[in-house]
Amino acid sequence: MKFTLPILLFAFSLFAQQQITLNEIWSGTYAQEHLSSIVPMQNPNYYTTFEYDAAIGATKVVKHHYNNESDTEVLVSAENLPIRYFENYQFSANETKLILGAQMQSRYRYTQSGLYFVYDIKTKSLQSVFDKPVFNPSFSPDANRVAFVFENNLYVKNLELDSITQLTFDGKENAIINGLADWVYEEEFELVEAYKWSPDGNSIAFLKFDESKVREYTMFIYGEGNYPKLQTFKYPKSGEVNSKVTAHIVNVSTKEISKVDLGNANSYYIADLLWTPNTDKLVLKTLNRKQNQLDLVQYNTTLQKSNLLYHEQNNTYVEYHNHLHFLDDASFVLTSEQDGYNHIYHYNKKGELIKQLTKGNWTVTDFYGFNNQEVYFQRTHDQTIERQIAQVSFKKGKHINLSQEDGTHTGYFNSDFSLFIDAYSNVNIPISYNLVSVKDDFKHQILLDNTKLKAQLSNYQLPTKEFIELDVNGYSLNAYIIKPVDFNVNKKYPVLLYQYSGPNSQTVKNSWHSYNDYWHYMLSQKGYIIACVDGRGTGMKGQEFKTLTQNQLGKLEAQDQIAFAKYLGQQSYVDAKRIGIWGWSYGGTTALNSLFLGENTFAMAIAVAPVTNWRYYDTIYTERFMDTPQNNPSGYDDYSPNSYAHKLQGKLLLVHGTADDNVHYQNAAQLQKALVNENKDFEFATYSDKNHGIYGGNTRLHLFTKMTNFILSNL
Repeated sequence: MKFTLPILLFAFSLFAQQQITLNEIWSGTYAQEHLSSIVPMQNPNYYTTFEYDAAIGATKVVKHHYNNESDTEVLVSAENLPIRYFENYQFSANETKLILGAQMQSRYRYTQSGLYFVYDIKTKSLQSVFDKPVFNPSFSPDANRVAFVFENNLYVKNLELDSITQLTFDGKENAIINGLADWVYEEEFELVEAYKWSPDGNSIAFLKFDESKVREYTMFIYGEGNYPKLQTFKYPKSGEVNSKVTAHIVNVSTKEISKVDLGNANSYYIADLLWTPNTDKLVLKTLNRKQNQLDLVQYNTTLQKSNLLYHEQNNTYVEYHNHLHFLDDASFVLTSEQDGYNHIYHYNKKGELIKQLTKGNWTVTDFYGFNNQEVYFQRTHDQTIERQIAQVSFKKGKHINLSQEDGTHTGYFNSDFSLFIDAYSNVNIPISYNLVSVKDDFKHQILLDNTKLKAQLSNYQLPTKEFIELDVNGYSLNAYIIKPVDFNVNKKYPVLLYQYSGPNSQTVKNSWHSYNDYWHYMLSQKGYIIACVDGRGTGMKGQEFKTLTQNQLGKLEAQDQIAFAKYLGQQSYVDAKRIGIWGWSYGGTTALNSLFLGENTFAMAIAVAPVTNWRYYDTIYTERFMDTPQNNPSGYDDYSPNSYAHKLQGKLLLVHGTADDNVHYQNAAQLQKALVNENKDFEFATYSDKNHGIYGGNTRLHLFTKMTNFILSNL
C-alpha cells in the first residue's frame, strides 16, 4: 500500500491537468498578446501602436508616452471613418499625415494591393489615394504627394491639387514592371518597394523589371465554378533566364526618365537601391549571378556617373541583406561576414574602412540603428540559441549588452535611442514587453506580460523543452528534447524528430512556443518524445559552418538527422524501431532524404510542401547555394529525393497545396510519379487552392489532424 498512494496521487495530478487539443491550438486558445506595429515618433517620448478595439469593431492608431501610461491619444480610429477597418498605417516624415490601407489582397509573400487613404491628423480629413487597389504607396518627403504602383506603372498623387500623374507607361502584366519587384526578387531578396523618393522630393529612383523572357508557371485555381481558372506568373527556375533589371530616375515634374549607368559593377542582380543624405547620390546594391560578389555602386545624378563604393566577395556566397545605412556625413555602416562571423563595419563616404565595430565568435542578427555615439543591434550571446540587445561605441568600439535575461530579446528603440521596448521571451516565459532606459541603469517597466495566458496555461502540465549540445558527425550541434511529463526512464518511447535544416536557418531557439511546439507538446501527452537538431549548414555558428552544405544541398542535412536518430535510438528509454521525422518546405525535403537514405533508421516520415529536386526551385535561392544545374548537375541530382524513391522503407505521408506559388505542386507530382514507378506504397494529401502555408478556415486543423492520426497509426 505504501507504493500505491504516490502512484494514485500522481495519476490524479495528471487527470486534474487540462490536455492540449488540436482544436485549441488552431482556434487561437494559446495565442499571445502583442504590441502590434510599434513605431517610434520623432519626439523621443512617444511611440504608436496599431490596435483593434473589439468594443467598437474598428482598428485604430494609438499614440503612447513611453513613461506615462495615462498619456495616450487615439490619432485615428476607423470608428469615425467611412472605412470601418484598416489593416496598416505609415506616417509622413513630418508626422502630420498617415497612409491607411484597407481591403488588402496578397500578391506574393510580402506585397499586398489595397485601397489606400491619406488621413490628415490635424484636420481629421480623409482623402483617397486612388479609386482602385494599388501597391506600395509612400509619401514624398514634404508629405504633399504620394507615389504608388498601379498595373505595373509608377504614379504620383498630388494631395493638394487632388490630381494624379502617371510617370511610366510601359508596364504590362508578365512583361514589364516599374517600381515593384518580380516574384523571385520579392521572395529571395525581400524587395518590396522597388522605388525610392529622392531626399528633395524632386525625383524618384526605381527599378524596371523586364520579365518578358522569363518562363511562366501556371497553376489551376479551382474555386467554386464549373471550370478552374489559370494563374500564370513568371517564375525563373534554377539555371533559367531571370528578369533583366535596370535602374532609372524619373523627374516628378517633367516626367523625364534617365537610365542609371552602373559602369563595370557586378549588376546581374540589383538587390536594392537607396539615396544617401546627398540629394544627388543614389546607391545600388548589386550582385553577380553566382552571388559571391557584392558591389555598392554610387551614382551621381548630376554628373550621371557611377563609382564603386564597396566590394565584397568570397568562395561561396555573400549575404545580400547587409543592413546598409548612411550617416549624415555620408559615411555608412553595414554588416558583413568578411572575418567569418556577421559583424558591423563603419566606412567613410569614399568607401574606406574606418573601423570594424564588432568582433568575436558570435553573430550580429539584427541592426536597429544609431545615434551620434553608438550603434544598436541584436546579437547571439554565449549560446547561439539566444538573442541579446546590444550597443557598440563608434569611437571606442566597445560593446555591451542592454538586455540580460536568458532567452530571446528584440528591441524597439525610440528616436534618440535613450529608451527601448524589449520584447522578451524564453522557453518558459511568454513574450513580455518591457520599457528599458539605456541611460538609467536599464530600469525596467512592464508594458505587457501576457498575464492572462500565463494564468490559463497554469491549468496545463506542459512538458519541458530540454536544450543540449552534442557531437554529431564531428560537429557540435544544438538540439532539444521534449519528454512526456510522466517520463519513466525504464520505459521505451517512440520518438518524432522535427527540423527545418535550411542554410543559415535556426530551429533550436530559446524562445516561447510556436504552434508547432504546442502540437509537439500534445504528442508528448500521448507518449511521444519529440526532438530537434540544427545540423550542418544551419545558422548562427559562423560563415564556415553555414556553408558546409554548399553545392550539395540534401546530403549533410540528412546525414545529421540520421546520426541524431541513431544516437537517440541508443538511449535506454527509446524504442529504436519507432523513430519518425517530419518537416515543412526545406524540412520536408530533409525528412524525405532521411527516410529514403536512413536504411530503416526511420519508421515513418511526413513531408509537407517539400522541394524534391532543386531544378524545380527558383534561381536566386537555389543558385546561391548550388550554382546552376549546368555547372553543378550532380549537386542537383545526387541528393534529390526523386532519385531515391526506390529506397523507400517505412511509412510516408506527402502533403502539398495545389496553389503553392513558392514550392510548386510539381515537386510532389514528380515524387509521386517516381514512387509509383517503384511500386512504393505511400499516403498523399492534396490541399486545393492552398499556397505554401496551407492555411485558411479549417485547413490547418484538418492538416494537423491528419498528421496526428498518421503518427498514431504508424509510430
